[in-house]
Amino acid sequence: MKKILLLSDTHSYIDKGIIKYAKQADEIWHAGDIGKIDVFDELEKITKVRSVYGNIDDHVVRSTMKEINTFMCEKVKVSMIHIGGKPPYYNKKSKPLILRERPKIFICGHSHILKVEYDKTNRVLFMNPGAAGRHGFHKKRTMIRFEINQEKIENMDIIELGNRSSL
Repeated sequence: MKKILLLSDTHSYIDKGIIKYAKQADEIWHAGDIGKIDVFDELEKITKVRSVYGNIDDHVVRSTMKEINTFMCEKVKVSMIHIGGKPPYYNKKSKPLILRERPKIFICGHSHILKVEYDKTNRVLFMNPGAAGRHGFHKKRTMIRFEINQEKIENMDIIELGNRSSL
């Protein structure tokens, strides 16, 4: 069993709240717009990090991360990209990715809107953790934690880290 912390859109921001939950995870998945590479480095000191780069990430982050990351966790195939759209309106990179890879979980960020939905048409669990950083239009900073137990996705929780503008 693996405990997963899923976050996105940190935009160079990391705080005690993110670190607290990161320390409880076996793996951290970051769906892009990391910002400064220091955020990735800080998370990687805690546990294994799987990530993709986002549209605001510079050449340093882009040279370290992939645009698309497809991997296995336990017996679950996962595909992650920063800009993905949403069911049923995936973008021109995501739709072929889903059809080609047939992941059980499809993850993206970018919108700053937390959304978890089972896409019956493509038989994939769509997950967008919202935004954990302070930059953007979102009101609440959010992440998702869950467990992968063999082929099962279990015990999913939404984590609210407070208001975007609060200190």
